[in-house]
Amino acid sequence: MSDEPILTFEASNKLGKVASVDTSRVLIAVENAALLPRASVGSLVAIQGSTAQEFLIGMTERVTRQLQEQTSQPDPMAPTMLAVEVIPDDALRVILLGTYRTIEGTVHNRFKRGADSFPQIDRDCFLIEGPNLQRFMGLMGKKLDEKQRLELGHFVIDRSAVAIANGDRFFQRHAAILGSTGSGKSCAVSLILERAHARKHANIVVFDMHGEYASLANPSAQEDGKVPMPIAAAFKIAGPGDLVKAPENALFLPYWLLNREEMLSMILDRSDQNAPNQASRFTLHVRELKEKTLIAEKKQDVKATFTVDSPIPYKLLDLLVKLNHDDTTKGIGANNKEVKGEWEGRLTRFLSRLEAKAEDRRYGFMFKPPGSALKYDWLAQQIAKLLAAGEGKHGIKVVDFSEVPSDVLPVVTGVFARLLYDVQFWMQPEKRTPFVFVCDEAHLYLPVREDADAIEKQALYSFERIAKEGRKYGVSLLVVSQRPSDVSRTILSQCNNFLILRLTNDQDQNVVRRLMPDSLAGVLDGLPLLDTGEALLLGDAILLPARIKLKFPAIEPLSQTRNFWQEWGEKAPDSAAIATAVETLRQQSRTSEKIP
Repeated sequence: MSDEPILTFEASNKLGKVASVDTSRVLIAVENAALLPRASVGSLVAIQGSTAQEFLIGMTERVTRQLQEQTSQPDPMAPTMLAVEVIPDDALRVILLGTYRTIEGTVHNRFKRGADSFPQIDRDCFLIEGPNLQRFMGLMGKKLDEKQRLELGHFVIDRSAVAIANGDRFFQRHAAILGSTGSGKSCAVSLILERAHARKHANIVVFDMHGEYASLANPSAQEDGKVPMPIAAAFKIAGPGDLVKAPENALFLPYWLLNREEMLSMILDRSDQNAPNQASRFTLHVRELKEKTLIAEKKQDVKATFTVDSPIPYKLLDLLVKLNHDDTTKGIGANNKEVKGEWEGRLTRFLSRLEAKAEDRRYGFMFKPPGSALKYDWLAQQIAKLLAAGEGKHGIKVVDFSEVPSDVLPVVTGVFARLLYDVQFWMQPEKRTPFVFVCDEAHLYLPVREDADAIEKQALYSFERIAKEGRKYGVSLLVVSQRPSDVSRTILSQCNNFLILRLTNDQDQNVVRRLMPDSLAGVLDGLPLLDTGEALLLGDAILLPARIKLKFPAIEPLSQTRNFWQEWGEKAPDSAAIATAVETLRQQSRTSEKIP
């Protein structure tokens, strides 16, 4: 970069002088009324600092003009007549964002966040526009190393300047993409995944709740007839139609992967007076069965330290047999007469709930896994698919959760995330490679803790642990939601980067405001007015909070808004497709095979 200052001002650029200062805002008395129409909300202002080489940079938050009446100078020809004239009293209120120095030591043209000192009264203020604006916005990303550049689009206030974030900081300190339905969230996620794909060893796991990112693995032909190269590998949590002959990309989460609390949250009725007995017998037998497996596998070192929560295979049928034995065995009383057994009848309801879950094909991915899933080495092979894709394979993995029943969705996502995180936690530090969870539609399984039931709290525990501790072990979250007011406050508060698209709901806006510094409250007032694909980018990943226009991804997600009015005029409903869908509903499977 040239050593010439990027901000050079002439008299015509001068807005006015500092009239009032508080801890985060500055009031500027405008002297050049001609510049006021160009100083819109969001425009940048430079305030002369303590030296000629220093400017404090602020963003316009409010522009006001008041008309005042004052007496003009008396006319010498009519000294007794005083005319009253109306003059404008113009003012700008700006929030302080950072400090720019033309030279600092040996470094030229340096901008950093935060003000080293507060502006002084009567300091000159200048509007940053034209070439000054282009050069200044270009400064935002030019200092970044090529390995750290995450290009997202362009700045709205200067469309010639590319909006570049620091990719390391964006992912390593957690991030959130928030926006109402139709604001462009899915396209923003696809764009970020597209950028990550360019990295040789990207490692991202996408929680796809509605199958909308399947196009990243199987893109459709574009308007010019060309089919883009896929940028992701597609997986799915096995549905009812995958139990007989599971496709290669089907994932199972066998019951033995769940820890004690996760399993009990689905089966145990805490209001049952026998709940403590049921939990006790379940815990005892699961531990016995896992120990039996370790003995058979001759894993004496593991046997010495394992717990009931350790992911060790065992047969569900063996557990049911043991619980049924407890529930039906009589006790021996005086004179060797049979009496009511210690556990007799106390496990009946627990057994019924467990058997009902085990027989329901919707939960087959958990209770009806393939025989290979009972092998000791199976887990390591499955984790390797997701965390070590291998040379030449996609590092971005899209996992489709759309066929998972909603009542157990929180547990399933929680178990999935916990397993990968625990593997990373116990891995040798020098062998770890960082990875990111993209939590799409996070409000479905990461609710506000006060509103969470027993099942949801298990998922929350896993994700909140990652949010608090994951950075130390190379695990990060990218939280995506259209309802931030329904997402765990703990998780959102751990996010240090925000890509906020249009938000129209007052509750959602208030949640975002509480996450931001008070000085940015005025910037956030414009959230309902953002166009589709426009976003506010704030946080550690970018030096300057900015409104940007996101670039459109090369591969569109399958969540594009349908043209209702247009399609009503062109496309008739298909009764044959409706009949097929009814059969698909009955089968609980989105199989591609023709249904007779």
